[in-house]
Amino acid sequence: MGTVIMKLKVMPSDVEVDLEKIREKIVENPGKVEVKDFGIQPIAFGLKALIVVAVMPDEEGINDQFIEKIQGIDGVESVEVETMELL
Repeated sequence: MGTVIMKLKVMPSDVEVDLEKIREKIVENPGKVEVKDFGIQPIAFGLKALIVVAVMPDEEGINDQFIEKIQGIDGVESVEVETMELL
């Protein structure tokens, strides 16, 4: 069984949203997902996106569950997969 590395762009619903709080919620109860890195990407007019790099087993549905978990966090507007590679 392989391993997948996924880079996500997490967009907050507002410029006032605390990206650090979103980051903390993402690393809570990660299950089989290992969050490797976080970054902040300026978008426009003070809006910033949270970039999440995560590694997970290549199992059906695990990436969708991770994305749904992030979308369920208060203050998250959207989650976009930037890259996904099989290691």
